[in-house]
Amino acid sequence: MKKTFLTVVLLCAAGLAFAQEKNVKEAKKLAGAVTPDFVRAEQLIGDALTNPETKDLAETWNVAGFVQERRMEKEMENAYLQQPYDTVQLYKSTLDMCKYYLKCDELAQVPNEKGKVKNKYRKANSATMLGERNNLLNGGIEFYNRYLSDNNKETGKRALDCFAMYIDMASHPMFEKANLVQTDTLLPQVAYYAGMTALKLEDYPSILKYTPMAQDNKEVGMYAMELVSTALKAEGDTVKWLASLQEGMRKYPQHAFFFGHMVDYYSNNNKFDEAIRFADEMLAKDPSNPFNLYVEGYLYHNKYSVLAGKEDSKAEAEAAMNKAMEYYQKAIAVDPKYVEAYSNLGQLYCLQAQDYSSTATTDINDPAYQESQEKLKGFYLEAKKYYERARELSPEQKNLWMQGLSQVYYVLGMGAEYEALQNER
Repeated sequence: MKKTFLTVVLLCAAGLAFAQEKNVKEAKKLAGAVTPDFVRAEQLIGDALTNPETKDLAETWNVAGFVQERRMEKEMENAYLQQPYDTVQLYKSTLDMCKYYLKCDELAQVPNEKGKVKNKYRKANSATMLGERNNLLNGGIEFYNRYLSDNNKETGKRALDCFAMYIDMASHPMFEKANLVQTDTLLPQVAYYAGMTALKLEDYPSILKYTPMAQDNKEVGMYAMELVSTALKAEGDTVKWLASLQEGMRKYPQHAFFFGHMVDYYSNNNKFDEAIRFADEMLAKDPSNPFNLYVEGYLYHNKYSVLAGKEDSKAEAEAAMNKAMEYYQKAIAVDPKYVEAYSNLGQLYCLQAQDYSSTATTDINDPAYQESQEKLKGFYLEAKKYYERARELSPEQKNLWMQGLSQVYYVLGMGAEYEALQNER
């Protein structure tokens, strides 16, 4: 009885396997017909790709790739004949074809029982994939642009998949003879596109996987390194993030991103001496760069803000303020339209006025009273000059001058100007 039962089970299993193999053949026939039935072909091969009897056979995946190859070709034929065609389907089929042919190659590379590899698919499939590889790039661009419009993450993922496939093919053993890593000059650009897409998807591992190969490219290198730094920070790897900023500063000192973020990190953690050391190094390389000069002033400005009010740090705080003013002035001398430098100078003169006011005499009978009031007024007049210049340069950036200038007008008793300014809020 047991023996009979076992025989029945084996016969059923053989029948199921035969049925799935028949489906694979039928899918190939339907896709290759003069009038192909892609819907039915995809349904049949889809079942075979998940069925335990056929999912691990190279032929199954080869036919799956063939179905998508034929569907891609049909769309291209329609385009050539100036008939309606579906670009989304064209690029989707190109991508799926490549995925299936790669899986086919993986399975075909498994040694047989004699330890030999007999991969009868590689030559034809690699030639087909290479011939259509540019469609992956075009598809990536198409899907990325659509993603910007519809903000559909599935569209974005498809764009990233296209770019990733284009890049991964370059180092795959199937295409070793083509030597794509050395000959494909578009790889760095595509790696950068992959990084941009991954950033929008918040797929930081993909940024770290693909984008570094673009960091030496003269056109997009500094932006690629910016993406890498952004991903490392998002992943919470502070050590590698800081290292990437330092590397970016060395490679692309003209790109403010690396310097600015490095400075912000040390400044926000009150490590002003370390931040100033980096700023000094950048200034030594490019002493007339207004951004470098501004950042140096900004660091001393922040140092002053931390030290101000501490009884045992008055002298150091005053020295920091003077340094900040010095570098802001230098930044303006190089770039007379550096609005942030004007705004910060206005703020520093207001702070000077407040510091001076806290120690100046308030006794109107004191012989020094009038002199101290004139000196106090002088600070606010200087602040007024810089805030008004910031307003003139950038009237739309009210955060740079509105509050400070309102304070100055109020203190100086400029009622009409003060009221007019309040109406602008």
